[in-house]
Amino acid sequence: MSATPPTITGVLVANRGEIARRVFRTARGMGLRCVAVYVDADAGTPYVTEADVAVRLADGGHMDGDAIVAAALASGADAVHPGYGFLAENAAFATAVANAGLTWIGPTAEVIASMGDKIAAKATAVAAGVPTLPSSEDLTDGDAVGYPLLVKATAGGGGKGMHVVERPEDLAGAVATAQREAMTAFGDDRVFLERYVPRSRHVEIQILGDSHGGLVHLGERECSIQRRHQKVVEESPAATLGTDLRNSMGAAALRLADGICYQSAGTVEFLVDDATGEFFFLEVNTRLQVEHPVTEEVTGIDLVREQLRIAAGEPLGYEQNDVSFDGHAIEARLYAEDPAAGYLPAIGTLEAWEPAVEPKVRWDSGVGVGSAVGVDFDPMLAKVVAHGPTRREAVGRLALALEHLHLGGVTTNRDLLVATLRHEAFLAGDTTTDFLERHAPATTRTHDAPTANRVAMAAALWVRGRNRADALVLGMVPGGWRNARLPDPEITLSRVESDEPAATVRYRRDRDGTFQATVCRTGDGGNASGKHHVTVHDWSRTGIDLAVDGLRGRARITTVSANELAGRGEVLHVTMAGTTTTLEVVPRFTVSGVEGSTGGLTAPMPGRVLNVGAVVGDRVKAGQSMLVLEAMKMEHHLAAPFDGTVTEVRVVVDDQVDNGAVLLIIEPDDGEAPTGQDDADD
Repeated sequence: MSATPPTITGVLVANRGEIARRVFRTARGMGLRCVAVYVDADAGTPYVTEADVAVRLADGGHMDGDAIVAAALASGADAVHPGYGFLAENAAFATAVANAGLTWIGPTAEVIASMGDKIAAKATAVAAGVPTLPSSEDLTDGDAVGYPLLVKATAGGGGKGMHVVERPEDLAGAVATAQREAMTAFGDDRVFLERYVPRSRHVEIQILGDSHGGLVHLGERECSIQRRHQKVVEESPAATLGTDLRNSMGAAALRLADGICYQSAGTVEFLVDDATGEFFFLEVNTRLQVEHPVTEEVTGIDLVREQLRIAAGEPLGYEQNDVSFDGHAIEARLYAEDPAAGYLPAIGTLEAWEPAVEPKVRWDSGVGVGSAVGVDFDPMLAKVVAHGPTRREAVGRLALALEHLHLGGVTTNRDLLVATLRHEAFLAGDTTTDFLERHAPATTRTHDAPTANRVAMAAALWVRGRNRADALVLGMVPGGWRNARLPDPEITLSRVESDEPAATVRYRRDRDGTFQATVCRTGDGGNASGKHHVTVHDWSRTGIDLAVDGLRGRARITTVSANELAGRGEVLHVTMAGTTTTLEVVPRFTVSGVEGSTGGLTAPMPGRVLNVGAVVGDRVKAGQSMLVLEAMKMEHHLAAPFDGTVTEVRVVVDDQVDNGAVLLIIEPDDGEAPTGQDDADD
């Protein structure tokens, strides 16, 4: 007699941010109550306020399985969805959920355990006749695997605990680093060695299995555009995968899944050698993937709904021949990080956040205006997914949606994503895992001089309009009417966190309501750009619609008040011409005593000091590693910005440091820090 299928009325999501909101969206559509768990840092975030019930977690946070089970029982939830990351692939947690009488939304604990150990998973793949890469558990014998090789964490995923080793002499250091990262991220420091294929494609097969023997795959996703072995762009179907190879990989995935009696949604990941066309098994992710929306868009199948149906004991209700595919879908992960600084995570507050309305794309996000971005969690802000009848059309929609996104306050990879999507090599299908290294798309969008001048004039005339709207007197007096000719008004703007010269916009309003404007940039010897004819068609608190020399466009603008104590003027986030430019209105009068000292190596984020590689008196070279910080469960190496001598070391190992803290002082060889060096005071 078969067990009675569980009844699900409420779902607790043992996760946060974007994926919690994503599960809530489907669960509500099925008439289910939604329960959130949160830590203090997330107390005001959208997923918490959107839940029917929210339960605060104590010190252990989302890694405290016992606390999460207790939260489910206390809130009346009868099912737990793990999302991805945290405890999503923790067999002990899945067991604890089941033992508490709750329904686990995922595969069985036994399957999670067997696939969570990458070495055991490889053995299972071999038994199913699926090809694998050469590997070894002997961490000293790289020669047996062959160079280049990859040090990989045995447990977990997400690119953590993974390091490429090119030379035997670098093996020991990479192993040690991978072990530390694996222990921090997964509580398991086991690693192994695996052959690394430099020119390869990362292709994965989405599978679904029920408790009645039903099993299908939903096609592939190519996830080859990566940094730090973490995916950045994912698409389906794969750009260059032939029919025979696609069918072979789908069949291999089903053989493996059938051998372990897989239930729920999962992903079988493969590496495809770009030179030979051979494919090799990598791992099975026994959870919902970050990039699952790509499959949803091309198949029309809601994977979260399928997970909930399967957990409730329902059959799939369809077979492999019933699965159809429509068009092309592509996803970009928008991260709070600085690609120009080795993809260091960025922190701050989202002062502007307004996803594009057109073109219509899917925005899966866990943030909003005012969201604080810290180092406690993964720096992903949103997943942006576009669908179209062809690959080129889907890619174009995604790029345009990212260009139209209005954001500010946090450094992101938005410009890098757009540059990648619009790169001719990417459009041609050259999408191997080393794409970013080989093609080096621009990390920051820079405008040509005419476009930069239009942005500056839009910002300056918006400020002019705001000042007149806020004026207590003479606010309605036309600017062109004066008893005597006065000097043209001017506003000076500098681009925040950029070495670009400041721009001074001078303007005069004519009697017909139009403007004559010029732009003069610092370092141009006082030469102006020439006189521009400007017509303001519309002004509002949120933007300005203007034509410069007949070229009309709209700028979306969000402001942040001046901080006189820091010597900073008003900040403008200006979305125009394909990106958001952050400008500071340079104060006419500066506050004395706020200048920082030069030569200080500062912390780019809060974190823990893992290693200090210098002492006072050391001679150092530009690019030499000085310190190692741990933040967001990853190690970040901080390098000397110039040649010089260490004159002061202010931290020791295990110190917790704040963002911007001075870690050590380097006296430059020429006595002066290069322009653009981060200055900091105590």
